[in-house]
Amino acid sequence: MKQTLQLKLSQHLALTPQLQLSIRLLQLSTLELNQEIEQFLHENPLLERDEPEEGAAPFVPAQGQAVQEQAAPAAAERSEASGFDESSEPSWGNDAPANHGPRDDDDSDYADIQTAATSLRDHLGAQLALTPFSDRDRALVSFLIEALDDSGYLGQSLEDLVGVLAEEREDADREELLAELQIALKLLQNFDPPGIAARSPSECLALQLSGRPVDPTRDLALAIVGAHLDLLAARDFAKLKKLLRCGDDALRAAHALIRSLDPRPGARYSLLDTRYIIPDVVVRKLRGVWTASLNPDAMPRLHINRLYAGILQRSRGTGGSSAGLASQLQEAKWLIKNVQQRFDTILRVSQAIVDRQRQFLEHGEVAMRPLTLREIADTLGLHESTISRVTTQKFMASPRGIFELKYFFGSHVATEAGGEASSTAIRALIKQLVSAEDGHKPLSDAKITEILGQQGIVVARRTVAKYRDALNIPPVNLRKTL
Repeated sequence: MKQTLQLKLSQHLALTPQLQLSIRLLQLSTLELNQEIEQFLHENPLLERDEPEEGAAPFVPAQGQAVQEQAAPAAAERSEASGFDESSEPSWGNDAPANHGPRDDDDSDYADIQTAATSLRDHLGAQLALTPFSDRDRALVSFLIEALDDSGYLGQSLEDLVGVLAEEREDADREELLAELQIALKLLQNFDPPGIAARSPSECLALQLSGRPVDPTRDLALAIVGAHLDLLAARDFAKLKKLLRCGDDALRAAHALIRSLDPRPGARYSLLDTRYIIPDVVVRKLRGVWTASLNPDAMPRLHINRLYAGILQRSRGTGGSSAGLASQLQEAKWLIKNVQQRFDTILRVSQAIVDRQRQFLEHGEVAMRPLTLREIADTLGLHESTISRVTTQKFMASPRGIFELKYFFGSHVATEAGGEASSTAIRALIKQLVSAEDGHKPLSDAKITEILGQQGIVVARRTVAKYRDALNIPPVNLRKTL
């Protein structure tokens, strides 16, 4: 076979360094962008950041405005759906005391727990230092404190802990060690907070009740947490009344007392990792029109260093070698331009979202309209992947809260009138229906489906069940009240 040389012309896409930088900056969050800029500032002497003016007030969300990620609105819905008042009692559902393991903060019944100044171990250790225990008891109590989890529970059995101690002393008597550990555990369970060092939710609640004044309500509550906590979590009130031989009022009082207890006594001493969000865009209503504007606190102020730029200019004038500085100057200009272009694109996309979600801003989630990435892309003449990058980890502050731009997009279902209803609006309607239901006769998924159908929203029962689960609303049998 004879070898020959041939010339062939073809076209292909190639990303220039400037375009690659633009794409990378576009998909970064505000925090990641600042980290990237700090790296550029460290490596490029021609790039400088303007320091914020002294006395300048930073962006502060309106009072009561929640700083939240995309999942946060759903978390707020879950909190509202399980709220407690005099006429309606919430269900523990999956968060029943039977599950005392680590839970997500959004799902916690104690979301208002603040970061403690001291850790749980430091708090218990300070109490141990003030107790007149023997050296042996003090050492065993300290050993048990180290074995507690973040919720304040003793996750390992005493037998397992005896095995750990026995490994250190080959001649140790296991039976004697077990007896000593049992005594040390009783001593530790008298420490603050009440319910500490429990081995189960039932024991934790019983320890807290044992410190209450003796009365019929406390005794009934002790009987419930001791043997019937699963029935209470399942809201099987009829069976509880039959087994305990009590009436509605007595059971209601005992239930309220149990709900006032803390199933995670150690959680209040956990050091929480608080993360704050600086919104990229702020939405306000100006002269009757909802307008998006860039948040100046989220925009880095960059400029070219005049000293080095002057050195470069003089070097060029004298014919000196300045290839390195020239390259860094071009890089600095690219970065400044691309950062500005990033925020301009975010603003354009945000305004397009605001224009289509005015009803949401006016009336809330029930007025959310269906919206797709392609719709915004077609409107702005951008690629759908660009819209996806812009709306990921970028946040909008509005009078209704702070939301990730992705929050305004979602699936939809058809209506009888031939239109479409946003899944967010349907979830809001389900939440409204459940919050207004009669606790003695809560609405089933089928009934909710029927009510939505009467409003012209065609949705399957399984879809209602999926949305209800997403809102963390318990099933109908767990929402029944006395």
